[in-house]
Amino acid sequence: MATEQAAGVEISEPFLLDSEAERKTRVVDADENEEEVVEIIPEWKEQITIRGLVVSALLGALFCIITHKLNLTVGIIPSLNVAAGLLGFFFVKSWTGFLSKLGFHVKPFTRQENTVIQTCVVACYGLAFSGGFGSYLLSMDEKTYKLIGEDYPGNRAEDVKNPGLLWMMGFIFVVSFLGLFSLVPLRKVMVLDYKLTYPSGTATAMLINSFHTNTGAELARKQVSCLGKYLSISFIWSCFKWFFSGPGDSCGFDNFPSLGLTLFKNTFYFDFSPTYVGCGLICPHIVNCSVLLGAIISWGVLWPFISQRAGDWYPADLGSNDFKGLYGYKVFIAISLILGDGIYNLIKIIAITIMEMCRSSTKHHNIPVVNEVADSDKSKLLVEQRKRDAVFLKDGIPFWFAASGYVALAAISTATMPMIFPPLKWYLVLCSYIIAPALAFCNSYGTGLTDWSLASTYGKIGLFIIASLVGSNGGVLAGLAACGVMMSIVSTAADLMQDFKTGYLTLSSAKSMFVSQLVGTAMGCVIAPLTFWMYWSAFDIGTPDSPYKAPYAVIYREMAILGVEGFSELPKHCLAICSGFFIAALAINLLRDITPKKVSQFIPIPMAMAVPFYIGAYFAIDMFVGTVILFVWERINRKDAEDYAGAVASGLICGDGIWTIPSAILSIFRINPPICMDFKPTSSG
Repeated sequence: MATEQAAGVEISEPFLLDSEAERKTRVVDADENEEEVVEIIPEWKEQITIRGLVVSALLGALFCIITHKLNLTVGIIPSLNVAAGLLGFFFVKSWTGFLSKLGFHVKPFTRQENTVIQTCVVACYGLAFSGGFGSYLLSMDEKTYKLIGEDYPGNRAEDVKNPGLLWMMGFIFVVSFLGLFSLVPLRKVMVLDYKLTYPSGTATAMLINSFHTNTGAELARKQVSCLGKYLSISFIWSCFKWFFSGPGDSCGFDNFPSLGLTLFKNTFYFDFSPTYVGCGLICPHIVNCSVLLGAIISWGVLWPFISQRAGDWYPADLGSNDFKGLYGYKVFIAISLILGDGIYNLIKIIAITIMEMCRSSTKHHNIPVVNEVADSDKSKLLVEQRKRDAVFLKDGIPFWFAASGYVALAAISTATMPMIFPPLKWYLVLCSYIIAPALAFCNSYGTGLTDWSLASTYGKIGLFIIASLVGSNGGVLAGLAACGVMMSIVSTAADLMQDFKTGYLTLSSAKSMFVSQLVGTAMGCVIAPLTFWMYWSAFDIGTPDSPYKAPYAVIYREMAILGVEGFSELPKHCLAICSGFFIAALAINLLRDITPKKVSQFIPIPMAMAVPFYIGAYFAIDMFVGTVILFVWERINRKDAEDYAGAVASGLICGDGIWTIPSAILSIFRINPPICMDFKPTSSG
């Protein structure tokens, strides 16, 4: 959800000033002194190195583990692009420094290689999200089917497919590469002609560029030291917590009634999670405050109000996870907020896209662009831009290659998908691939303008359409599979265009960006299922009382059932309440857009508000603690906060994520924590 905001980023380094060759650039250091260093721009093949791929695989595995943990617990995934660039720089620099001290000759570490590593890592761990391991794939399993209810209308045993390592790898392989080929011919249009900003890609490029200057390298070393320090603290703390977490799910610091037992019953407590505090440090203040507001509205007001109507609105003797009771209200109201927010933003992005494209055709591409330079020497800046353009266009990717690749992969996927998911007929898959490039363009264009990818929204649209077309005879399974097809294409296409923007600003070859995306995606097709399988084998995934409750699994399956059955089986007044929240989501988004920025910055985000409706308030407390720490830090020393907050947050998230590996191993071998720290009220006697 969180994005790196970088509007107005300025590029002040002069690039490629040698007129004698396209392969050299003169880079002035950040202090703008007289000393100049000539940098050789490697050929595209030299930008992709063995050491870079090894580092990419290691970091890809780490970030897949982190993404799975967040997916299976709260469903909020902060941007880890900065951490990928920083850790890639650290590992390669450490390796080359170590070999140099031993007397070996090592190849210099360039910004282009750094960019390739970052691209590869992001492509790899991106599949842990778009692969649906915490959403549409997991919603197919038997546990989610039984959780909704075997007698629930539209919830059929035939629409069950339990996770399996081989079929999941096969599915990811056949759907994940098409997005990379769908928009490659438009890279020049998107990056050079329309000059789309892609704020996260621009911010990442600026970060990588800064690493490879004298002052930037020094700051990077301090950031890495800071990251390592908080990674160690987080890892040790997570290990310490494990000893008190006992067997079961009610022990330890994760169930510490820090705000009292009464609030604890309504899930309001601080659970000492470094991951969620780290998310609070990375996510914008408005996101964290929106999550807390959603928790207060749902668990502080709405659920206690509805629970008092037990026996009137729904039978009082239902279980806590019965969809005919309070649990149904929780899931469907969360769905209504998510859909309201997603549909509004989808319409908004399409409208912006149409207006800007019409304007560009009449005003010479007058589209909002990054203020890339602020130097009075216009001729020098023009030379820089032309050189960047030349490097970007030098290693072209032929149209015939992209088109034939897309057609071949679409043919393979069209033939393969019905074998994996029999209800999803081949002609439905083919229709999806025919319209997918247009949707991928809309999503990529919108991401370039707003930095907000709506891949999951496009996936939900595909889910509803296919589920309703197939109907009761397999519509749930077909809809969920179609969601994966659409989500994978539009997500990877937007990621690729963003990486092209990063490569453009770091003087990296477009071909090396494309190849590193292919390699990273191939890595992700293996690493993402393997790391998920570690969680699946070690922990109780999908149980409402488990730490890994996989909240979106139930939500996505319910969406598919709604697509097949409609709204007839909702609890009493649930449809009216859901309609109210759906309209409220539309109205809040509209209010955010029409009010001045000094007002809109305080208006909550409905999508963020929806998350705690189903999950609980505990992680909202943790994230709010993170945002308070950042707020105070910014008031005390804003520059330090800007320089190191991301490193501190990444360290907290990575340390807790790394502890998941030994924790999973201990769980697989049935080694339980030795102590159960539990809390109960003092007896009245």
